Amino acid sequence: MTDTESRLDDSRYQAVSSRDARFDGEFFTAVKTTGIYCRPSCPAVTPKRENVRFYPSAAAAQGAGFRACRRCRPDTAPGSAEWNVRADLVGRAMRLIGDGVVDREGVAGLAHRLGYSSRQVNRQLTEELGAGPVALARAQRAHTARVLLQTTRMPITEIAFAAGFASVRQFNDTVRAVYARTPSELRGRPAAAHDDGRAPAGIPLRLAHRGPYAADEIFTFLQRRAIAGIEETTGEGGARRYRRTLRLPYGTGVAEVREPGPGQGAWLDCRLLLTDHRDLSTAVQRVRRLFDLDADPFAVAERLGADPRLRPLVDARPGLRSPGAADGEELAIRAVLGQQVSVAAAARLAATLVAAYGKPLPAPDGTLTHVFPDPGTLADAPLDELGMPRARRNALRTIAGALADGTVRLDPGVDRDAAEGALRALPGIGPWTAGYIRMRALGDPDVFLQGDAGVRHGLAAVEATPADAEEWRPWSSYAVHHLWNRVAPPVTAAP
Repeated sequence: MTDTESRLDDSRYQAVSSRDARFDGEFFTAVKTTGIYCRPSCPAVTPKRENVRFYPSAAAAQGAGFRACRRCRPDTAPGSAEWNVRADLVGRAMRLIGDGVVDREGVAGLAHRLGYSSRQVNRQLTEELGAGPVALARAQRAHTARVLLQTTRMPITEIAFAAGFASVRQFNDTVRAVYARTPSELRGRPAAAHDDGRAPAGIPLRLAHRGPYAADEIFTFLQRRAIAGIEETTGEGGARRYRRTLRLPYGTGVAEVREPGPGQGAWLDCRLLLTDHRDLSTAVQRVRRLFDLDADPFAVAERLGADPRLRPLVDARPGLRSPGAADGEELAIRAVLGQQVSVAAAARLAATLVAAYGKPLPAPDGTLTHVFPDPGTLADAPLDELGMPRARRNALRTIAGALADGTVRLDPGVDRDAAEGALRALPGIGPWTAGYIRMRALGDPDVFLQGDAGVRHGLAAVEATPADAEEWRPWSSYAVHHLWNRVAPPVTAAP
């Protein structure tokens, strides 16, 4: 071990000794004497330094023969914020693995999306994370299996395949290796039922985040932009429920996320209703991206709070997030609809689009009736229902066609610079639209929307200029949201 590596491990041990939750998901700690690996904030007695090893991923700890701690559940830790920031091969690969690409397309499919050979992808992931794409996907499958075992009444055989395992034997072996229990032992008591004996609809989850979480702001952001038919926000501020439909690889889904109340722990309560349980891990990752749950609010606050012009905004809204998107293609269409109109007008246009071209759910779920139209449907649609100028209708069809034929890709592992370049090459797609899509659909934390009217007003309010944004990198997207919130009108209840 080099001196640098030794110092890094010493600092990691200090984080473990202080049970510092800021590092949950950034690394994992394993104890040689117990054979267990934990998150840094595990409440168990701190082990002796000589008995501790550190791993960059849960998969690496599992590969070294350690099993997950039953107390701190390291498999439920928030993901590393590093993967949101990094645009290199490893960062892009981790976002795609989280979206379930390895389970659906194999390592060859992952490598093809990244533009590298399978050998290169495996080598770089193993060098940096201590595990290749197969092991990383296996760790994710094990977590999915545990969730299904403990929250549903699905037969164990069905859970094996829904979690992505190729066989029941592989499922049994993995669960025993990761959790030191058989699937039946891990299940324990069956999921609770209603008084009439029916199991609750959907899969209940706790989606972890690190640090403070500005829930009011993100729920308000989504409420203002909710599209009738695919989204709704119910309840009053502080106790809202955001619900939306999902277009997923194997079927459709409905996600419901509750606004956390005072004193709640570091998670959001979520319930997923899926037509095909194979979509569970993908649905979870898309909800996590929408609510920006893998962000590092401490790093953001340290950088932005260093500027005296932004410090009051940062102090007023600790843990402010930069919302992503549940579906990148949907977000791109919505961005074009939002050109040169208000947020409310864009939502009305999108609702008209959904009613005319959206795919109906198998059965309505309250006010949720459709999933957003797929790009192929919109590419050749007349769009007369929208009442938009011809130029904007043409821009809408153009971007839909580019998404449908692959000219523009917006999957989690795409090269962000290449995607923005492809977007800006399309007629009718200017810097604001491309930048907004990059910020939300691609989850880029470092986009500054200089031409946005709200950003200009926010800059004026704090007496800053666009040139000052260079000091806010690599967290410019969060600065944008602070500026928007500085000048945003209060949300009003629907009539």
